[in-house]
Amino acid sequence: MLQVLTALHDEAELRFEVLADLCGVDTGETMQVVYHLWSPLSPDWVRVICDGLSRDDPRVPSVTFLWPGAEWAEREAYDMFGIIFEGNRDLRRIYLQPDFQSFPLRKDFMLADDAARSPGMGVRAMEQPAYPAEARRAAVLRRSPGTGALIGADGQLLVIAAGTAETGTEQGGSVGPGNEASGRIGP
Repeated sequence: MLQVLTALHDEAELRFEVLADLCGVDTGETMQVVYHLWSPLSPDWVRVICDGLSRDDPRVPSVTFLWPGAEWAEREAYDMFGIIFEGNRDLRRIYLQPDFQSFPLRKDFMLADDAARSPGMGVRAMEQPAYPAEARRAAVLRRSPGTGALIGADGQLLVIAAGTAETGTEQGGSVGPGNEASGRIGP
């Protein structure tokens, strides 16, 4: 893999000078490192995939000697996937605390919300609030200023209250499901 990346970077007719992105991938069976490269000589981008890394001890040589900016991307891949980049002089966690024991973007990573669930129960996103079945949310009603309309919590028009308009008088109408209007507006 290093020979391919070195040739892409160093050969005069290729000159892939920019490492636009380096990322880790967990396929569920193996780990991968993906490199996206750009050259001023071609409108095409090149994607190099280093496949077949062991899930138990994923290791790949660092490319910081070709692209010094790769140091941060390698640190991120280490922090999120646990991929060790041999030769990176500053391979430490970049997002998580140093004593964190797991790697969050691996397929086998379990969220704290899932710890008490069996794998067959599925995963509930932590962002979705779980309200107890007996809890009822009270409706919030507000008047729309200057119109006499009553608007529900979701912003849907509920009732048009009596009032006057330039062309006539509103005679108490409402909007039902599907936004069909009922009631009468006229003189």
